[in-house]
Amino acid sequence: MDMRRLFLFLIFSFSLVVLWGEWSRQNQPQASVSAATSPSKDSSVPSVATALAPQVSAPVVTTNVLSGKTLHVKTDVFEAEINTAGGNIERLSLLQHRNANDQTKPIVLFQRDGSLTYVEQSGLLGKGLPTHNAEYQTDSDVFTLLDGKDTVEVKLTAKAVEGVLVSKTYTFHRGNYLVDVAYAVQNTSGVAIQPSAYFQLLRDSTPPEGASAFVPTYTGAAAYTDLEKYLKIDFSDIEKNKVSLPKESDNGWVGMVQHYFVSAWLPQGKSPREFYTKHVEGNLNSVGVILPMASVEPNQTQTISNQLYVGPAMTKLDEIAPGLGLTVDYGIFTVFAAPLFWAMSFLNDLVHNWGVAIVLLTVLIKLAFFPLSAASYRSMAKMSVVAPKLEKIKKQYGDDRERLNKAMMDLYKTEKINPLGGCLPMLIQIPVFIGLYWAILESVELRHAPFIGWINDLSATDPYYILPLIMGASMLIQSKLNPVPTDPIQAKVMQIMPIAFSVVFFFFPAGLVLYSIVNNVLSIGQQWYIKRAAQAEQLGAKKA
Repeated sequence: MDMRRLFLFLIFSFSLVVLWGEWSRQNQPQASVSAATSPSKDSSVPSVATALAPQVSAPVVTTNVLSGKTLHVKTDVFEAEINTAGGNIERLSLLQHRNANDQTKPIVLFQRDGSLTYVEQSGLLGKGLPTHNAEYQTDSDVFTLLDGKDTVEVKLTAKAVEGVLVSKTYTFHRGNYLVDVAYAVQNTSGVAIQPSAYFQLLRDSTPPEGASAFVPTYTGAAAYTDLEKYLKIDFSDIEKNKVSLPKESDNGWVGMVQHYFVSAWLPQGKSPREFYTKHVEGNLNSVGVILPMASVEPNQTQTISNQLYVGPAMTKLDEIAPGLGLTVDYGIFTVFAAPLFWAMSFLNDLVHNWGVAIVLLTVLIKLAFFPLSAASYRSMAKMSVVAPKLEKIKKQYGDDRERLNKAMMDLYKTEKINPLGGCLPMLIQIPVFIGLYWAILESVELRHAPFIGWINDLSATDPYYILPLIMGASMLIQSKLNPVPTDPIQAKVMQIMPIAFSVVFFFFPAGLVLYSIVNNVLSIGQQWYIKRAAQAEQLGAKKA
């Protein structure tokens, strides 16, 4: 296979694999969740009397956005604002992660402003019980995690209705992205009640800050159950009411996913639950879970709690909840990306620099593929040596394709050259390249991870395009070591390839371009050595 066809085939294969990966990421099994009706402007209160609590009817929800007092909460990992109108977290910053556009500021995940609506909401279903629009009261406006303390609690109390007093408590933990949300229902009336609690996330379809049109990433809802496994729920499917999860389940979680970060409600244990989605209005959609409470008899108090995770998406999240680590979405290349990221993490623990870890990983990958690469370059070197003979054969047989092909195959046989020998070893390495691409793209650990000098974020593009230009130069040098095509058009294509690849790599993460540069430099050295050895071998054969 000549070099023009080889490179075109590699580009086609790479593009096809990337497109297939993105298609599979966007077309994984979808979930149809019991979608509620009567959308309202501000909320997506489930308007269902669920099978878990059939006697409960959904509250009437107003379309007006209520304004209450803002409570400020600060821990070592969070800075949050809770609105007493509904008792919901309407703003939350992750203090240990930087803003995509301004690294002097923390990233704001939950917010409700003109650019984005993304909040958590919860409430109770039952006559007179507080929904996420109810008014709450509290004794303080500021809650801070004090030195020596592991938790800080925010307790809100709703106005008693018909002898039922409800309190809602948030518990924030030191060094932890989990937040406990609990309801206590005290029944002082003369009849038993059986409420249900719902916990949901409301978000519009606005892409997160720093999202790139050239790098496809997923933003939308997600859910997990032991039966259905990890499911993506596109906002467009929620709007069209095209999705569905199992009506009832005793396990699983539901959440919102965006590049690098996830928020999810994680009901604990094997307890009954029902998942739902709802289109609210415009581009607002909600996803949530309903949990039944035990019957609250007169003069008794019952509690129900849930856990909310709001933080970075990492593979080790499986330790918190089964399947939560799948929010690091490597897609169909998980089998390659996961071990590559593990190896990269191991190396980073040794050198404390993700860029250096990528360089070392590249060397290890090159050593692992050394026999294949050597076979490929040896085949290319032989092709370069016999290039004059091939040119002579082409001139001899002209347009007689049949005789030309036969003569070329005879030459390959005589010279012991496999025309596919330079191509197949390269193709085998493509999945590793794509796997590393997703490992670098999806791993929050590389977000804003510096390397050297101007490279202060290995997950982003090179701001000055220096690495892509070096990459193009290395490809140009490498092309000089390959057999020169006898066809002038093919030769032109070979000259354009380095430029084309440089332009493509302008939009790739700097970490991946770094990998490609190191890989090319090692390949140049290996290819140069093998080519010289092949030429020396050919010269010795002629003398003999």
